[in-house]
Amino acid sequence: WSGRSSLTYHHIISIMSKSLLRILAFFGIYLLIFILLKPVFMAVYSSVMGDISAADRFNVIWHGLPMDCSMAGYFTIIPALLTIAGIWTDSRALRVANQVYIAFSAALISIVTVSDLALYGYWNFRLDTTPFFYFFSSPASALASVSTWTAILGFVVCILLAVALYFMIGLTAGRVRPSAAIRSIRSTIATVVLTAFLFIPIRGSFTVSTMNLSRSYFSANQRLNHAAINPLFSLMYSATHQSDFSSQFRYFDDDRARDIFAGLSSPSGILTDTVAPLFTIDKPDIYIIILESFSAHLMSSLGGEPIATGLDSIASNGLLFSNFYASGARTDRAIPAILSAFPAQPTTSLMKFAKKIEHAPSLPRVLRDSLGYDMAYYYGGDANFTNMLAYLVSSGFDRIVSDKDFPVSKRTSKWGAHDHIVFERVWDDIMADTTGNDRPVLRVVQTSSSHEPFEVPYSDPRFSDSPRKNAFAYADRSLTAFIDSLSASPLWERSVVIITPDHYGVYPEHLDDPLARHHVPLVITGGAVNREPAVIGTTGDQTAIASTLLSALGTDDSAFAFSHDLFDPSASDYAFFSEPGMAAFVTPTDTVAINLDTDTPVIYSGPASDAAADKCKAILQIIYDTLSEL
Repeated sequence: WSGRSSLTYHHIISIMSKSLLRILAFFGIYLLIFILLKPVFMAVYSSVMGDISAADRFNVIWHGLPMDCSMAGYFTIIPALLTIAGIWTDSRALRVANQVYIAFSAALISIVTVSDLALYGYWNFRLDTTPFFYFFSSPASALASVSTWTAILGFVVCILLAVALYFMIGLTAGRVRPSAAIRSIRSTIATVVLTAFLFIPIRGSFTVSTMNLSRSYFSANQRLNHAAINPLFSLMYSATHQSDFSSQFRYFDDDRARDIFAGLSSPSGILTDTVAPLFTIDKPDIYIIILESFSAHLMSSLGGEPIATGLDSIASNGLLFSNFYASGARTDRAIPAILSAFPAQPTTSLMKFAKKIEHAPSLPRVLRDSLGYDMAYYYGGDANFTNMLAYLVSSGFDRIVSDKDFPVSKRTSKWGAHDHIVFERVWDDIMADTTGNDRPVLRVVQTSSSHEPFEVPYSDPRFSDSPRKNAFAYADRSLTAFIDSLSASPLWERSVVIITPDHYGVYPEHLDDPLARHHVPLVITGGAVNREPAVIGTTGDQTAIASTLLSALGTDDSAFAFSHDLFDPSASDYAFFSEPGMAAFVTPTDTVAINLDTDTPVIYSGPASDAAADKCKAILQIIYDTLSEL
């Protein structure tokens, strides 16, 4: 009996050792994979990383290690549970489940890694839920930015990486299997305890602070901070912070936040009699043109390059706001900023939430219900993209013209119909509407051709070596042709044209300065504008359009809490904008940009920077309070 007991004891120790080794092996191989992917990211984006040293590369790995450990812990939970089951049974189903999980984890890591590598160059932030929102709302539109060969290459790389990871995991951790010859309570307890210990790297600390994106930040070079972030954690973090709005960005108690925000509000929603009316008639026809990805850097009048020369010319005959900023980073954030005066949110998008859209304020709805405007929206692409159709319908548009309203022969762009086709359709409808329609009109035109992959039916010899610049020149040419037609018609004298981009531009690429990224033009022109051509230095962002327009029309703008009138001398002179991981507040004297992952300033200048930082945080807090209440 003594020999038998000894054999059983050693078998138990062997089972326990293999069980524990298996869990550690899975944790170790996932951690190694995440570490190895960091040099890959830095190699792919070496051109934008700048001159980084070996110490910088080490710091990227070192400071990203806690987040990599956290994700390795998450990925090890299932193998740990299967290991516990494997102590008691060696069934074929368990072995199959193990192989299926290894394949699943390899595929998931591969898909996220390749998607992150492909998108970072466009968006300058690590992967979050945004592309999935885009894809599921309209797969064709989501893939329109990518050339066919890029998509094929990405698919092939994704498959090859998944296969490589499958064998890498399977030939290491997957080969360590405990025997179920002797079932052991002691071994089971030890394995359960080790599994529970995975909570430590997953959580990231023993304090009240849990793992978050700020743990990877260590450098003044934001690219290095981004390189340290684990893209799977970034995606997971984004997915779990999509709807708990009332718990995000809590900087002040509610009363303090409201007091700070109230100090920014314009004391009057309608201009006083001492200010000349902005328009020559009570209800002019209004054309809002939203230019895809345009920025101040395309206009020589704003210190940029002479690319959008047509827009420069249009601006010289109207009002050009030189200190104007895009509210957000993507179209789904920009449209609510322009048409609902709802600022862009750094972690989510109002457009995702159909029920909240219905309760959001709407400039078009006010124009329709209070002033009797006839409404139409024009877009050459899929109106379902980013839930835009639901937003436009809820906003009160009577007519929405999108890709399906153009013949197939004219849908030659990856995004649908090219810009000149869309503008031609708008003009044809204007001509048709002049007979029998005495209502003032609101026409919103959203362009799309100046978007990746920059394939347009136009070739400007100035930009033969740059498809990107050529696409902007084409969009500019299409816009100019439309404005020329309108200005040459009798309708010009009753027209107001508002031109602004949707979000910050993609030229020049890889701008690190957030103010430079978000600096965009706002042009107000038309025969019904009661101002001499001028460049106006008032600071503002896209949310200011609603109050500016409604005040000029003598209509109450109190529903638009985040808006202010750019022409009201008593209104606060400021801009607020955000993007994933950053929010900024700008006045003529103070500029604050805050890294939201670390709550540290990116830019902090001016005599009242502390007050500006409080205002930035208060606006952000009120935005998320409002989202929660909608």
